[in-house]
Amino acid sequence: MISQLELAALTLVEAAGMLERNEVSSSELTGVMLDRISASENNAYVLVNDQATQAAAEADSRRQAGQALSPIDGIPLALMDNYCVKGMKMTCGSRMLEGFVPPYMGAVPERLEGAGAVLLGKLNMDEFAVGNGTDTSIYGAARNPRSPGHVAGGSSGGAAAAVAENTAYAAIGSDTGGSARQPASFCGVVGLKPTYGRISRYGLAAYASSLDQPALLNKSIEDCALILSLLAGQDPRDATSLPEAPGDYRAGLAGAEGLKGLRVGVPKEYMDASIREDIRRSIETLSTALRDAGALVEECVLPYSAYALSAYYILSSAELNSNMNRYDGVKFGYRAAQYASYEDMLLKTRGEGFGDEVKRRILFGLYASGSAQFDAYYMKAAKTRTLIARDYTAAFGKYDVLLTPTAPVTAWPLDKAFAAPKERYAMDYCTVSASLAGLPAISLPWGADGEGLPIGAQLIGPALSEALLLKACHGIEALRP
Repeated sequence: MISQLELAALTLVEAAGMLERNEVSSSELTGVMLDRISASENNAYVLVNDQATQAAAEADSRRQAGQALSPIDGIPLALMDNYCVKGMKMTCGSRMLEGFVPPYMGAVPERLEGAGAVLLGKLNMDEFAVGNGTDTSIYGAARNPRSPGHVAGGSSGGAAAAVAENTAYAAIGSDTGGSARQPASFCGVVGLKPTYGRISRYGLAAYASSLDQPALLNKSIEDCALILSLLAGQDPRDATSLPEAPGDYRAGLAGAEGLKGLRVGVPKEYMDASIREDIRRSIETLSTALRDAGALVEECVLPYSAYALSAYYILSSAELNSNMNRYDGVKFGYRAAQYASYEDMLLKTRGEGFGDEVKRRILFGLYASGSAQFDAYYMKAAKTRTLIARDYTAAFGKYDVLLTPTAPVTAWPLDKAFAAPKERYAMDYCTVSASLAGLPAISLPWGADGEGLPIGAQLIGPALSEALLLKACHGIEALRP
């Protein structure tokens, strides 16, 4: 008889196999997860779905009738709180969306529901996905299950924490500049940012529209491949979604143990003194393991990566400024209680509704994209983005994938104070360039630091190379001690 602890620790694929063989029911799996959510002190969830038990019972009925909707029919999953689910409260971790209940279903929850997944609830996040520690959330910071005195990362910190603490078999977050990969690294789970446009953004609250992409947090690469196969594909409601049909990514993992002949570039810009020494050593250990497995591993260069952080924060803040204009206290969400005029209402609503970090980036974006500074900042950042993309194109002319650390540090203590915002922004150094280029990137666990905190390795591939990346990472999983 398998225990509740063992049930919770299963991977998504393992749990789906047990459902298929009638060795467990969705009601049992969902009950275990709901009990664990109730007992958790990691602040991963901000809302628990009161319809989850009923959804699990319906999934059991479908399976008993031989009418399972997909391999994940009946599997309990969770969503970051920036996805629209019809009839379910959504806050994006902000007071600004107080009382907001979406009147429609976003593309990602729609596809999960169509596959029969049981939605456990909504997950904690940085306010409007602005941050990298989940500590800008109105609900307080998510805690790292590997060490509750440390951050879970962000902005998808609740999603990474839920997977790491075994309160969801998988979670859907979002990734703008590393918002899924960095918390995956901190919490010791798998985090995938697909190619921009691979998964529809319809119903995902916007932060920076040219960078945002739904992202996956999982326990294994096989889990990640299965979920990606269900979510990827064109959506007529999202003009940026790509027409290329996705494949069966899980089937594509076959033979992944053979890394022989894989060409791996290790950009020297991500192995310099800006990366903590123990993390560099960890990536060097992985490079050695790849060589021993028959891969070609060489140092390469991405010269314009040095400007990626500056370009990212200018462009993302300018787009945030534009996207936040819709929160005016008129159409939906929070409105100040007392005001003397429309202008006063607008000022008080936005002043009270937004947190400090969102305000900081709105002002930065307004300045950088204003007419007086447009050419000096915004246009220069846009041109730099093109040069960064060209660097990647050149590198992929020689290498199949690129290997970097996911983050320059491991999870920092919850009470750590940064001297200035730019020190905090520098924690995104390893992830933002792939976002600017719209490329797929995966973080997977590889080792730990002296405190036992997880270290993540990041693999980046050419556009639409998710199958290759997943196969390579599946091979790396087999190498991991």
